[in-house]
Amino acid sequence: MTFRSGFVAVVGRPNTGKSTLVNALVGRKVAIVSDKPQTTRRGVRAVLTSDGYQIVFTDTPGFHKPRTLLGSRLNELVGEATQGVDAVVQVVDAQAGVGRGDAFVFERQLRDFAGQKICAVNKLDVVRKRGEVPQLEAAAGLGEWDEIVPVSAKTGRGVGVLLDLLVEGLPRGPAYYPTDAVTDQPLEVRLAEIVREKALAVTRQEVPHSIAVVVEELEESDVLTKIHASLIVERDSQKGIVIGRGGETLKKIGSRAREEMERVLGHKVFLDLRVKVLKEWQRDPKALQRLGF
Repeated sequence: MTFRSGFVAVVGRPNTGKSTLVNALVGRKVAIVSDKPQTTRRGVRAVLTSDGYQIVFTDTPGFHKPRTLLGSRLNELVGEATQGVDAVVQVVDAQAGVGRGDAFVFERQLRDFAGQKICAVNKLDVVRKRGEVPQLEAAAGLGEWDEIVPVSAKTGRGVGVLLDLLVEGLPRGPAYYPTDAVTDQPLEVRLAEIVREKALAVTRQEVPHSIAVVVEELEESDVLTKIHASLIVERDSQKGIVIGRGGETLKKIGSRAREEMERVLGHKVFLDLRVKVLKEWQRDPKALQRLGF
């Protein structure tokens, strides 16, 4: 049997459901998800291997008009992710409506791309039947596609069809990752991202955008893993919000994160969280470097 393999970049404007779709395609949670725009800040690679193929998906940050140095760096990541891949899937949001932001992504990232180009029209579980056709037509109007696939990453509708199309387009090739690999993210990054996901879920307004997480210490064993992590914010007022009255918000973040970490690691976790202020880190080149951006 011929083995096929290849790389697929998943792109789109912020909040179209890219990470949820990548998780649905690989059949397990690799990328963190939230309802906040710009949740994804790194090019997360998720690996799907079967007897006949291996696909390496890159989940990218939402491509947007940047307002900060961090925003510019995230856009650069998207550009890098689409270079040298076999296919690009642009995810558009049928609930919010296909529009100028999607056209901006197509122009910048897909117009000159020579490989397989697929548009995944997502969130159709929340669009009434009559509303589907206009969104599919709007997606067709963005540019030349090999395929347009209606999907719901949340319910799984259309995900199998999308995967089949991607597999059909794969070239012959070797497995690039071990067959049991699900991501190339270092453990420290995966754990930090779990903490950030839980922090995004319980904070509001400008605070989620200002949060970064760094694992300062990691002691692994088969029985108990000890993790010391810092939540980084930009202002003292944000620090107070993340800690909460009597430390309540930070405790909630910690307990939710610990539960998920224990599922990932398969054993008990001791998690120590601190909150630190790093003034205007999203605009500071030295701070971005320190935080791994």
